[in-house]
Amino acid sequence: MSFSIKWLFLADYMHYDGIPPVNIYLMRLVYILMVIFVGRSSLAHILNHEGAWDPKDAMAWCVWAAFAFMALLGIFRTARMVPVLLLEVFYKVLWLALVAYPLWGAGKLVGSPAEGMTQAFTWVVLPVIAIPWPYVFRTYLLGRKTTVRVAGERLA
Repeated sequence: MSFSIKWLFLADYMHYDGIPPVNIYLMRLVYILMVIFVGRSSLAHILNHEGAWDPKDAMAWCVWAAFAFMALLGIFRTARMVPVLLLEVFYKVLWLALVAYPLWGAGKLVGSPAEGMTQAFTWVVLPVIAIPWPYVFRTYLLGRKTTVRVAGERLA
C-alpha cells in the first residue's frame, strides 16, 4: 500500500462521517492541545486553590476544566465532539471582538489585563482551520445524516 498526500484531503465516508482525514487529525491535535494546556492549568488552579472561591472565578475555572475533559473525549470521538470546538471558536471570537478589538483600536491593549488573554485567544485560528465546515453545515444546520458511499456508487 503506497501513501499519497492526496489521501489526507479525501473524505473517508466509512470511518469519519464524511470528514476528510486531515480534518480528523487536526481536530485531534486541537483536542490534545486543549487537554495539555487548558486541562493542566485549570486542574492545577482548582486543586491548589485555598480559601473561599469567588463565584465568578470558580465558574470560569470549572468551565475550563470541563472543556479539557470534553477535549479528552474528543481525542477518541473526534467527529461527535465538534460542538466543543464550535463553542470554543464562538466564545473566543466573541471575546476578541468585544474586549480585545476595542482596546486594540484605542491603543490600550498592550499592558492591559486583557493582553495575556488576547495572546492566548488568538490561537483560535487552529480550531477554525481544523473544523470540517461542510460537515458542520450539513449536520448541524441542515440536519442531514452523512451518506455512506460504497465503492462505485454516487452520492445522492
